[in-house]
Amino acid sequence: METYPWRADGAGTLIVSVRLTPRGGRDALDGCAVLSDGRAVIKARVRVAAEDGAANAALMAMLAKAAGLPASAVSLKSGHRMRLKTVALVGNATDIAGRLATALGTVSQSSDRGAGQ
Repeated sequence: METYPWRADGAGTLIVSVRLTPRGGRDALDGCAVLSDGRAVIKARVRVAAEDGAANAALMAMLAKAAGLPASAVSLKSGHRMRLKTVALVGNATDIAGRLATALGTVSQSSDRGAGQ
């Protein structure tokens, strides 16, 4: 069974789990990983330090670009001061999941398979 770091919430929003590394040398989405507790996450890094919300803002801008969404469609739901974050991407969850899968270099999901995970 394949595990994706996102799930649809039923209201057209894709909920994404991310592990963010501030001061990571560059802004990049580095693929997916499974944590020791079994949770799947997107590995992300940003150049800026985790001060005054700069790293969170850089992450949200990067996710918006990868998902083909305006910045206003991306919001941080939890993990404001932690490395593990939950981000909401508003729009067609299946389309967003497909664009994220492409950006991350993972196999694209068909229909609801990845969006509902």
